[in-house]
Amino acid sequence: MILDLPSFTAFHTALSLIAIVAGIVVVAGLFGHEHQPAWTALFLASALLTDLTGFGFPVAQVMPSHVVGVLSLIAVVAAGAARYRFRLVGIWRRVYALNAMATLYFLVFVLIAQAFLKVGLLNELAPTLSETPFAIAQGVALAFFLVVGRAAARRQPLPHSA
Repeated sequence: MILDLPSFTAFHTALSLIAIVAGIVVVAGLFGHEHQPAWTALFLASALLTDLTGFGFPVAQVMPSHVVGVLSLIAVVAAGAARYRFRLVGIWRRVYALNAMATLYFLVFVLIAQAFLKVGLLNELAPTLSETPFAIAQGVALAFFLVVGRAAARRQPLPHSA
């Protein structure tokens, strides 16, 4: 590893926070019929790098975080292909919207898990991440992303200048 573990963790965390902020801007643009090329590139690149760096942590076995990372990697690659290879034409607009939403959801999923692990009050409520408060938080996030994702996928296509 080029960086020490605390530096690597900070880099990975910074990438994920950048991806979340950029992803919120991109998703908002889906509803405004606006494409923001710089925000989209930042979102997809930082999400991809977050996924890839997530596999750089030293572990002895496959963990749930790896499964989430693989699913997120699939979603971000699909969103990137829909946007840059297929130019959002036809069904690719929906593929992009759904996979951009899925990518952002996976980032938020991990953010919630990390918050419950590292924020004292939340950790007291769900120290093993198997308690009801954690399940409720994740359930609310999932419901939100399903509703918003469905709505985003139903929106009319972005202009061809996208």
